[in-house]
Amino acid sequence: MPVWRQHLGLLCIILAGEAVFSLPFHIPRFFRPSVLEAFGISNTALGDAFAVYGLTAMLSYVPGGWLADRYPARRLIVVALLATALGGLYLASFPGPSGLRWLYGWWGVTTILLFWAAMIRATREWGGAQRQGRAFGLLEGGRGALAALLASLAVAVLAAALGGAVPEHADRVAAVREVIFFYTALTAVIALLCALGLPGGHAVAGSGPHPASGLADRSAGRLWLQAAVVVCAYCGYKALDYYTLYLVRGFGFDEVDAAGHMAAAAWLRPLAAVLAGLLADRFRPSLALCGLFALGAACALALGTVTPSAALRGLLLGEVLLSVAAVYALRGVYFALLEETAVPHARTGFAVGLVSVIGFTPDVFFAPIAGRLLDAEPGLPGLQHLFLLLAGIALAGLATSAWLARRTVRAGEETA
Repeated sequence: MPVWRQHLGLLCIILAGEAVFSLPFHIPRFFRPSVLEAFGISNTALGDAFAVYGLTAMLSYVPGGWLADRYPARRLIVVALLATALGGLYLASFPGPSGLRWLYGWWGVTTILLFWAAMIRATREWGGAQRQGRAFGLLEGGRGALAALLASLAVAVLAAALGGAVPEHADRVAAVREVIFFYTALTAVIALLCALGLPGGHAVAGSGPHPASGLADRSAGRLWLQAAVVVCAYCGYKALDYYTLYLVRGFGFDEVDAAGHMAAAAWLRPLAAVLAGLLADRFRPSLALCGLFALGAACALALGTVTPSAALRGLLLGEVLLSVAAVYALRGVYFALLEETAVPHARTGFAVGLVSVIGFTPDVFFAPIAGRLLDAEPGLPGLQHLFLLLAGIALAGLATSAWLARRTVRAGEETA
């Protein structure tokens, strides 16, 4: 395949990899205060909708891996994007809490069963044996650049729709609807681009007696540790949904300024993910993860224990940026562990399904827990308790990454 065609394929994967999650996650992440007001729901109700997404996703990870090992990535990705955009049209009707739960269940199918493992397998094949960190770093970094660009544009859409005056409820509803239509149209357009730009297919796995039969016992054992690493890292990612609230409640930002700051912080994602991928190729992914979890724990501890004030404004805003960078860097590394744990390429889909069904369980439990923490103690105290929880989770991730690094070194010594 020509080099330009390989790079075009990776570009399409990057565009699809962010667009498919923009409707379910960008809108509540960057515009949460506006979304809560426009939909007339609480943090708990929105968290419960995310829990339905998580449950549906958990049921979809393993069969999605089976699909990815057997069917062309292009077909799965295009259908997933179009089906996700269809859900955006329903979101624009402003369904109530029950309708949101059904919608997020639908998105759990479109983004995971049809899409997730296909994206990971295509990226791993692009990276080969020596460029896994680079491949996943570029995937995450490229997705981050697209997310930041889209968030910045969507903030401009929201600001223009609100006009600058104190908005009435009807004005806020109309503004949020425009943001929803923006993301819906973009998702459909990228589906068309992927239909034209992605390769037509890839080699599929053979029909062995069981998808796990191609995994050595020791490699399969290390997959469980990788899954635990993803759990801890993904909790940090889910927590990004609450940083706009921290800026509003801790520093008194208005909703547009808070969304603008988080959209600007999203530009850290490409830099952090690509640098983390390069470090992972140089020092091993598991060691890179150790350092990133340590940084995340320190930042979360500071945000959970220090009360915002004018004198500490710069320090705490810096901690927010470092925390966001650590989260994005973790996402650029943790699937590079597939090569370090010696998973056969033909069983990538199954391995991704196994790691994901455990690793992304925060989709089920994190938002309901966070929503209840915030609603139990409105204002800054609830957010500080959430950050202390995150500090403990990051320390658990550090310990698990260190254990995995030790096991992979021992495995290498035994096979040398």
